[in-house]
Amino acid sequence: MSQFKTLDSLTDVAGKRILTRVDLNVPVKDGAVTDTTRIERVCPTLIELSKKGAKVILLAHFGRPKGEVVGSMSLQPIAHTVEEIIDHRVHFAADCVGQPALDAVNAMSNGDILLLENVRFHAGEEANDPQFAKLLAENGDIYVDDAFSAAHRAHASTEGLAHILPSYAGRTMQAELEALEKGLGSPARPVVAIVGGAKVSTKLDLLMNLVGKVDALVIGGGMANTFLAAKGTDVGKSLCEHDLAATAKQIMIEAASNNCAIVLPVDGVVAKEFAAGAENETVSINAIPADGMILDLGPKSIEAVNDWIHKANTLVWNGPLGAFEIAPFDAATVAAAKYAAERTREGLLVSVAGGGDTVAALNHAGVAKDFSYVSTAGGAFLEWMEGKPLPGVDALKA
Repeated sequence: MSQFKTLDSLTDVAGKRILTRVDLNVPVKDGAVTDTTRIERVCPTLIELSKKGAKVILLAHFGRPKGEVVGSMSLQPIAHTVEEIIDHRVHFAADCVGQPALDAVNAMSNGDILLLENVRFHAGEEANDPQFAKLLAENGDIYVDDAFSAAHRAHASTEGLAHILPSYAGRTMQAELEALEKGLGSPARPVVAIVGGAKVSTKLDLLMNLVGKVDALVIGGGMANTFLAAKGTDVGKSLCEHDLAATAKQIMIEAASNNCAIVLPVDGVVAKEFAAGAENETVSINAIPADGMILDLGPKSIEAVNDWIHKANTLVWNGPLGAFEIAPFDAATVAAAKYAAERTREGLLVSVAGGGDTVAALNHAGVAKDFSYVSTAGGAFLEWMEGKPLPGVDALKA
């Protein structure tokens, strides 16, 4: 974190207007927030700044209104949820710039928290328009970025502001960057990565980056079938991108040249239909029935995965190992997640996980809170794993 200024170096803030970029892009159904995780993550920063007497002004987006005012994408209902979670009054302004924002900011007392309306109601936000960034900056003395999940976007409120105002990383941003540094930046070796999910095509950059950085790459989910097929295995009717066989072979060649072990299934749980309680059997990976689909790893494969977790000092995880949404095809994901959590609790493993399906899978296994860090960042986490620069992070570097 030596490259970034954090709240530790932001001491005398009483009366200062602090523009704080947060992620409030949360799932909402029938007007109610159904998952408050992202809101909970930013609470430490908001409470700390408020207690220090700052005027905390929140910038956030919701949905994709494409530069127009869309009533259903207003942040006003979210303000009430934030208020409930942090147990502190949250004021609301009907715009993020102009007179409504100015009047609301001018009415603030020290320690107040104000949420400005959806920044994406203005086309200048996603265009990273310097003029729009200046309008945002007019309401602040200091900029704090606590939205790592939006850091892969070079937008006015995520990147532009950092070049105008004195800038700091909030507590969530700090925790995320520290965890990522432990995960792939300067990790304790051996490093094992688990990558699952449906398709290789969505994670090509990720796989190519990882084979040059980790000691073993465990490939699960539907994407494992593409690698198996590339090696000549008949995967029956399993989800498989046969047209990417050459790409899979190239990844395996790159892995070998970097002394990175590729760990693929040796047995699988096979069914003729993807349905809860479907009749299934466990077979060797070389004996998949022509009409069968591989929907999870078999016990020998689970044992192999856990052996690698046991060897690891650092684990980075993105994507489930099987079709975990439907029992019994969640067995491998749950078993590996529980073993990784056990090693983490014992202080023997640094475990960093992220990605939507990954968070859902770890919650399903009941172990998300036992991992060293679970990122809710989605796209930003994935782009970090791919080795791509994150504009919102780079802009904060001292």
